[in-house]
Amino acid sequence: MAKVIQFFKESKAELKKVVWPTKEDVLSSIKVVIISTIIVAVVLGLLDLGFTELFRLIMK
Repeated sequence: MAKVIQFFKESKAELKKVVWPTKEDVLSSIKVVIISTIIVAVVLGLLDLGFTELFRLIMK
């Protein structure tokens, strides 16, 4: 049981050392993720459309 208590004490001490991101940092990161996700979705959608049309031309 002493090891468990020691673990939680050390965990609490380590969490006090953490430098948490500011609200602005988090919002900036969220914007980057959303924009990059949209860009990748559009590129993949266009590739899918292109390959679908190419496949239809080949199969005719």
